[in-house]
Amino acid sequence: MDQTPENLSHTTVVLYRLDLRLDDHPPLTYAASRGRVVPVYIGADGNSGSARPTGGASKWWLHHALGSLADALDKLGSPLVLRQGNPAQELEALCKAVGADQVAIHESIDPAQQPLDDQLDDQLARSNIELVRFEPSLLWPIGSVLTGSAQPYKVFTPFWNRAKSTPVEPPIERPRAIHPPEHTPDSLPIEALGLLDDVDWAAGLRARWNPGEPNAISALDDFVQHRIDQYHESRDQLFHDQQAKPAWSALSAPIHFGELSVRRIWHTIQSRCKNAIEHNPGPLAYARQLAWHDFAAHLLNHFPHTCDQPFRKEFKRFPWATNPDHLARWQTGRTGYPIVDAAMRQLWHEGTMPNRARMIVASFLCKHLLISWKEGEAWFWDTLVDADLANNTFGWQWVAGCGADAAPYFRIFNPITQGKKFDPQGSYVRRWVPELADLPDTLIHTPWLAPPLARQASGITLGETYPFPIVDHKDARAKALDAFATLKN
Repeated sequence: MDQTPENLSHTTVVLYRLDLRLDDHPPLTYAASRGRVVPVYIGADGNSGSARPTGGASKWWLHHALGSLADALDKLGSPLVLRQGNPAQELEALCKAVGADQVAIHESIDPAQQPLDDQLDDQLARSNIELVRFEPSLLWPIGSVLTGSAQPYKVFTPFWNRAKSTPVEPPIERPRAIHPPEHTPDSLPIEALGLLDDVDWAAGLRARWNPGEPNAISALDDFVQHRIDQYHESRDQLFHDQQAKPAWSALSAPIHFGELSVRRIWHTIQSRCKNAIEHNPGPLAYARQLAWHDFAAHLLNHFPHTCDQPFRKEFKRFPWATNPDHLARWQTGRTGYPIVDAAMRQLWHEGTMPNRARMIVASFLCKHLLISWKEGEAWFWDTLVDADLANNTFGWQWVAGCGADAAPYFRIFNPITQGKKFDPQGSYVRRWVPELADLPDTLIHTPWLAPPLARQASGITLGETYPFPIVDHKDARAKALDAFATLKN
C-alpha cells in the first residue's frame, strides 16, 4: 500500500482497541496514506475490544502496552490521544476538534461489541463522519473457511485441513511516518484511565512480563530462533529451569493485545523455518496453535451464544455444584493436589500458566469438584494477562465437555499422573509450592502417601503446612461420571 498521503487536508482518527501496534495495522496505514492521523484510545467498558469489563491482570498489561504504543506513535509523528467516556461522544468531539471526516477501526470478534460498532457507525454518520471498518486481526477472515455446503466448521481438524490450504494475506509494513493534526487535541494522562489499582499487587507480573510491541517482536524473534524447532516435543512439559527457557512461545498476551500480528507471525515462521508449515514438526505444531486461535474466533462469531452458554445445549441441565469453599481453595492453590496448586499459584503471581496446566486445573474444577466452567472462565478472565474472550470460553467449554469439538466429558485428567508425566522431577511444583520442595521426586505429586518419617524430614504436616487432598480422585471421578449420566435421561 502506498503510504504517501494523498492530501494533508484529509484527517483520519484511528481508534485503537485490541490492536496495540504499528506493524501490519491496516487502519493506521490507510489513515497515513490518506492524510493527517489522530490515533486515539478511549477508556470505557467495551472499548478494550470486548463488551465485558477488562479483568484485573489484563488492565495491568493494557496500561503498560498503551504507554509503549504512545511512545512509538509519538516517534512516528502523531501522539496517542487518550480519552475516557462514551466512545461515540468522544469520537465526535475529537473529530470536530481536529477536522476529521473519517474514523478507522479494526472490527471486533466479540459478538456483543459488533452491534455497538453498528450504533457507532450510525451516530458518526449523523455528523457526516464515516466509520471505515477493517476486518479483525486473524489469519483467515470470518466466513472464509467453511465446509463444502458453506457451513461453519464445528470440529478443528477439518477446519485446519481447509484453512492451511487457504493463503494467509501477507502483512503490511508499518508507516514510515504519520502526519499529526494541525491542532493538537486535548488528551488525558494515562493514569486517568484507572487501569492500575491503588494497591500494588502486580510485582509478579512486572518480574515476568514486558508489555509493548518492541518487546513482543523480540520475544517472537527469540522463540523462532531458539525454541520453535523443539516446540512439538516439549511444549507440554511443566519444568521450571532458570537457566533454560521452555519451548512455550509465551506469545499469547502479545497476540491478544495485538502487539503482534498473527499474519506477521505466520509469515515469519514460513520465511525463517525451512519447510515450516508443511513438514517441520516444531513450526507445524505452533502453526496449529495459531489456527486454534482463529478457530475459536470463528466459532464465537458463528455461535455467539457460546460467550456465556454451552455449545452443547444439553449441558444447560448439568447438575453443577455450588461450593464456595472448594472454589476458593481451587482459586488460591490449596486443593492438596500439588500440580493443580502449583499452576493456580503461578496464575495468581504471574498472570499465566502453560497450556497443559490450564487443561489440568480446568478439568479438576469441572470434573473433580463439579463446579461450572463459568466459574473457572470468570476467574481466568480476571487473572490471566492473556484473557481472550474467544479462547477463554472455547478452552473452558472444551475441557468441560460442553463445547464444540470438546474433549469427551468422561475424559477426566488424573492430576497425579499428569503431574508425574509433565513434571517428572517436580521442579514446577517445587517452584510454586515451596512447602513441598524437600520431598523426593517419587513423592512430590502425592505428599499424602509419603511415610510419616519422610514428611517429618521434609517439614510437612498435612492439614497444617499443606492441605490434605480436597477430594479423593477415584471417588470424584465416579461422581463426575454419574453426573454426566444424568444428561442421557
